[in-house]
Amino acid sequence: MPPQFEIFSGTHAASVESTCQEYGLSREEFSELHKRCVAAKSTAYCPYSQFRVGASIISVDGAYFNGANVENASYPVGTCAERVAFGKAVTEGHRKIKAVAVATDISPPASPCGMCRQFIREFCDFKTPIIMFDKDDNYTVLRLEEMLPLSFGPEALPPPGSRLV
Repeated sequence: MPPQFEIFSGTHAASVESTCQEYGLSREEFSELHKRCVAAKSTAYCPYSQFRVGASIISVDGAYFNGANVENASYPVGTCAERVAFGKAVTEGHRKIKAVAVATDISPPASPCGMCRQFIREFCDFKTPIIMFDKDDNYTVLRLEEMLPLSFGPEALPPPGSRLV
C-alpha cells in the first residue's frame, strides 16, 4: 500500500499558518507561491496529454520564477513546469532556492516527476519544502529529502578538472 500523506486546505488559515511555521515561509511567500503556480498552469502547452502543470519557486533572495509544462510531438523532448521555472531562475543568477510549489488540475495533489526531483536537488537544500496543490487548492508538503531519499548532488561529484583513478 502506498504511503498516505496529510492533505491540507489552502483556504484554512490555521493549516497554512502551521505550514509556514514548520517550513520557514512567511504567509505572504506561501500565498504568492500558491497564486503563481496556479496561474502558471494557464500558460502550459500540453496538446497531447492535456495535463497542465504550473510551478513557482522562490529564491533565498526572495525572487520568484514561474514555469509551465511544454510538450512536444516527440514526447521525451517535452519539459516539465518545475524545470522551466528552475531554468529561468538559474539563467538569471539565482541558484539557491528556498521553496518550490507545483499545481495541477487533479486531486489529490501530484508530485514532481523523478527527473524534476533530481533537477530540484541540484539547487535546493535537503530541507527545502515542495508544496503540491491540487485542483481544489488543497495541498501537501514534503521536504526534498523525503521525495528523493539517498540522492546525490553536485557535492558527490569530483571537482571540475580532477581525475578519478
